[in-house]
Amino acid sequence: MPLPAPFDRMRLPLIGSPLFIVSGPELVIAQCKAGIVGSFPALNARPQSLLDEWLHQITEELAKHNRENPDHPAAPYAVNQIVHRSNDRVMQDMATCEKWQVPLVITSLGARTEIFDAVRNWGGITMHDVINNRFANKAIEKGADGLIPVAAGAGGHAGTLSPFALMQEIREWFDGLVALSGSIAHGQSILAAQAMGADFAYAGSAFIATEEANADQGYKNGIVDGSAEGIVYSNLFTGVHGNYLRSSIENAGLDPDNLPESDPSKMNFGSGGNTKAKAWKDIWGSGQGIGAVKSVGTVEDMVARLEREYHAAKAAMMDRSGFKSWQAMAQAAE
Repeated sequence: MPLPAPFDRMRLPLIGSPLFIVSGPELVIAQCKAGIVGSFPALNARPQSLLDEWLHQITEELAKHNRENPDHPAAPYAVNQIVHRSNDRVMQDMATCEKWQVPLVITSLGARTEIFDAVRNWGGITMHDVINNRFANKAIEKGADGLIPVAAGAGGHAGTLSPFALMQEIREWFDGLVALSGSIAHGQSILAAQAMGADFAYAGSAFIATEEANADQGYKNGIVDGSAEGIVYSNLFTGVHGNYLRSSIENAGLDPDNLPESDPSKMNFGSGGNTKAKAWKDIWGSGQGIGAVKSVGTVEDMVARLEREYHAAKAAMMDRSGFKSWQAMAQAAE
């Protein structure tokens, strides 16, 4: 489907996913200026009143950039709302988002009609992250505009399904906006997401290793030094299954190969479950795609690399196929 404004002016079909603690105004602004959607969890702004300051800063800086760069406007930004019952400030945060007319709201851990309706009423778009087709159906039934299938290998809270299977099932019945998440840290992966039917790729872990990210230097180095085999899937730390850097689990004095299960009914995003280590602060989330990240640099450096790889992959695919465009390939297949 044609992308709605302002998503049709992006440099790459890429959304920088919201990263707990790591994503702040500096990272979001840099991502948007670089031509991709930048996002952050509302809960990163603490106390709650700080959210208003952050949205003011983001709005003003992106408006200034657009005035000074009319030929290269910034991409829109997004705010992530955790709508689980454990989040007692979600409605306050939604009121602040309405004040600033946030263009994209990403919802997680629960689909709520009143949230989707509120965003639609101020002219924004909602996308809900899901780990399977059943949850995808529920989100659209409750009013979400788009979906973020979180496939196997995604950083932080993630599902276990192959992106091929998940995208195929969703696209059988849904033709709206989709951003595919799971091990995306290379330009060819962005192209692959589009080939599977996604409108956007959705990437987070790679941006931890940027200068603008609010992350410990050890965390950034862990992303650079890490690889797919160094990722551990566990629900111990928050009550929800997610992917974490093995090295951070070992540094916390735990055995990553023998982690106990946590009680999912006692979900807690700020604790380490039954451990003294705190999720996100001590136990570092990461997806399996980090082998593509070779150094710490600026967001612009990262996006420029992804852009080069994306166009190189597209050119290579066309050379191998002998066709001039994806449209021609589809027509020939018919």
